[in-house]
Amino acid sequence: MPQIRANPNRMELLRLRRRGVTAKRGHKLLKDKLDELMKEFQARITDNRRLRRDVERDLQRAFGLFSLARTEAGSGALASALMAGEALPLLEVSEKALMSVRVPVFRLGELPEPGGYSLATTPAVLDSALARLAAVAPRMIELAEREKAIELLAAEIERTRRRVNALEYVLIPTIEATIRDITMKLDEAERGNLTRLMKVKDMIAQQEAAEGR
Repeated sequence: MPQIRANPNRMELLRLRRRGVTAKRGHKLLKDKLDELMKEFQARITDNRRLRRDVERDLQRAFGLFSLARTEAGSGALASALMAGEALPLLEVSEKALMSVRVPVFRLGELPEPGGYSLATTPAVLDSALARLAAVAPRMIELAEREKAIELLAAEIERTRRRVNALEYVLIPTIEATIRDITMKLDEAERGNLTRLMKVKDMIAQQEAAEGR
């Protein structure tokens, strides 16, 4: 186990013990954060799966109607009709905090009513296709917002997991190994001092005994 370079003295030992306590406290906080992030991530994955399924179903229906409209009117007439409509609303983007992660918030302006094209040259099914697409558009924006939040949560989970692992498997064991090494060296030094002290006392006692004869 690698160790931290440190002088084997009691002041350094005290400093390392304090650092170890701080590292363990930080590890617990990060582990709790990781657990909460995972719960949020799993819940969002489940909700997002349902929303994606609904959006894809409604988009398929809308595209089916557009396909019918193209068959009846022709690709050129359909393209001209779609270009004749009002400009699409702007997408407003802001941010919010989600468990210390900044995630985007998308807001789509009000969609224009279908129209602006000649009813004489376009089939009635085009109105149905545009209406269905307009109905699903807000949920498409919501889906994009949710999927971006999930992506950012996944990145934060990975960063937090790396920090947890670094503390758990590198820093804390290294600090503990260094503490054990310093403690062992200090104990050896103390035993050595005690042995030398006993020898000195024995020498003094022998000298006093010799002088007393």
